[in-house]
Amino acid sequence: MSNEKIQGTVKWYDETKGYGFISPDSGKKDLFFHRTAIDSTEKSVDKGERVEFEIQKTPRGEAAVHVRSIQSEYPA
Repeated sequence: MSNEKIQGTVKWYDETKGYGFISPDSGKKDLFFHRTAIDSTEKSVDKGERVEFEIQKTPRGEAAVHVRSIQSEYPA
């Protein structure tokens, strides 16, 4: 697992299914993430929300882990 913090935007998240995808700012392909990868008590994120995360290699490819919102840190 990389300890590098990466930023991106939640492309979509299905709370019922418990997973979604993040579009990294780097322009690389979208990354899968599971509800258990969200570092918050709510365990939910919204479409379009800005997040920071790390990348972990899995048997199915790369996935986002340690996902946390950065919306409140950078007010508009």
